[in-house]
Amino acid sequence: MIPPPRVPAVPRSADPSTFAQSVASTLSAWDTALGLKPLDYTSAILGVGDPSGDEQAGLVSDVAAYLPTRDASIELRQYATRQHITIGAVSYLRVSTREQAEKGGTDEGFSIPAQCEATRHKDEQLGAGIVEKFVDAGASAKSSDRPELMLMIQYVKANKVAYCIVHKVDRLARNRADDVSIHLALQQCGVMLVSASENIDETPSGMLLHGIMSSVAEFYSRNLPPEVTKGITQKVANGGTLSRAPIGYLNVHKRDAQGREYRTVEVDPDRAPLICWVFDTYAKGEHTVPGLLAEATARGLTTVPTPKRPSGPVGRSTFFKLLRNPYYIGQVRYQGAQHPGAHEPIVVPETWQQVQALLDTRATAGERRRKHKHYLKGTLYCGTCTSRLQLDYARNKQDIRYAYYICTGRAIRTTTCTRKAVPVGVAEQLVIDCYQQIAISSSTYAQLAERVESAFDERLAEWSQTIDDLTTTKQRLEAEADKLLEAHFADAIDLLTLKRHQDRIRIALADVTKWLESERHDHEGPRQHIATALRLFADCATMYERNDDLGKRIANQAFYQRILITEDEKAAIQLNEPFAALAPTSTYVRCSSTSNLVDVKGLEPLTFRV
Repeated sequence: MIPPPRVPAVPRSADPSTFAQSVASTLSAWDTALGLKPLDYTSAILGVGDPSGDEQAGLVSDVAAYLPTRDASIELRQYATRQHITIGAVSYLRVSTREQAEKGGTDEGFSIPAQCEATRHKDEQLGAGIVEKFVDAGASAKSSDRPELMLMIQYVKANKVAYCIVHKVDRLARNRADDVSIHLALQQCGVMLVSASENIDETPSGMLLHGIMSSVAEFYSRNLPPEVTKGITQKVANGGTLSRAPIGYLNVHKRDAQGREYRTVEVDPDRAPLICWVFDTYAKGEHTVPGLLAEATARGLTTVPTPKRPSGPVGRSTFFKLLRNPYYIGQVRYQGAQHPGAHEPIVVPETWQQVQALLDTRATAGERRRKHKHYLKGTLYCGTCTSRLQLDYARNKQDIRYAYYICTGRAIRTTTCTRKAVPVGVAEQLVIDCYQQIAISSSTYAQLAERVESAFDERLAEWSQTIDDLTTTKQRLEAEADKLLEAHFADAIDLLTLKRHQDRIRIALADVTKWLESERHDHEGPRQHIATALRLFADCATMYERNDDLGKRIANQAFYQRILITEDEKAAIQLNEPFAALAPTSTYVRCSSTSNLVDVKGLEPLTFRV
């Protein structure tokens, strides 16, 4: 026997939203085909709304206004008319950064699915049914101008929706002004804001909690930057690495004795030797940066692979940054200042400093690699405007090529120079004449060698005191650097002051360390260096003529800072050290490949000083 139909009883609930939904469903959902009368639906409401019966008359009258009359119900029964309501909801999900959105290697990371699951459970409690989901992945809540949030507001204005479900209030907004404007827009559309994690509703207590949580979210948002800065500053003070370690190091995860996981940096056994080779090679001054990068790539230097990007060749801009990075000498750069790092350095500080000096000067004074090669390139300068002479080729009508050195100042019109081109053959002969003119005689060599030995013997007596003075100076500078860092971390000096003093101390330490290492040498090194330079001076002309192009190029770079060629095809030379110290009073020597040579009588020993 089929039991007669009955109106489902309104379930009791301590949650105001759930109870209100149940009452609304009973009042608005009726079916005349079931044979139930309006009084049957009224009784279901009276059972929970007035169990004592004291307010039955008034409550019956109120409930009847929502139901068809008895006559209307009889008439509608022949059409099997029924009525019900659908309570829809939208959910809004958000993460602050793109890294959060992609964490875990998936399109939505970890946070978005977790929020989605929480809002789904809340929707099941409400019995509403989520009709649309809006997700702002990688959008900060500091601004209300978020694309998916704007779309959600437009959607609830155009569609009947009862709830907007969020995981937490701070997903919607993190300042009170935006929270009020967004909540007002939802209220004007008849949408109730519901939190899956907080008891937020339209009751006075719910609104109070909403205000409190919104203020807490704003406080968190405003307090986060200084807290992050404080954490980064402390990490820097402890020597930590702030981001992904550069090429030559690996970011690794380890566990301590208590089983706690921590992150650290280790030397990359595959790439660190190549990085050392790069710095050592560039410090010699024989490579350009693009040429060095090409050779390093051929040797196997590649980037470190990541979960999203495989290992590949190092880009030019990355390679330039690599050469400038003090991380390789154990320093961590933060806000322009350098701090001692806890990682293992892989480059000698003196080598790194030499690379920085070369990078600073190469842009204006360094040789640039072009398609034409010649052993005089980088040595010859215009005697009229002092611009560099560059190698160029011209063709005549018979398609015969002629090599010339032309003034770059005239070629690119940076000067008003009218210097004519110099045939390569003339330039080569001029340089040969220069070597013949600066070569010293046997007697001059003997005199200078004797003075060198005497000067080193005198200096040897002062060696001990010099070492003590330099060591004291180095210790003082290192102590001053440590005190500056302590003062900065104690907020006693600002960052600009720290950077200014660090630059001063770094330069001074580099100079002191250089001199200290030089003084600590056995003295035979500098002595032999000067002796070798003297022997080269005595035999430089023969040595130059017998060398191949590469040997001539090395000799020119060793002897000459520059050779200026004048309009009348004469050469004025400026020697490098230590040859300049061994030269006559004027370090400029003039010579010519023509018959009117300027005679050089020899070197003047009295101008020599160790």
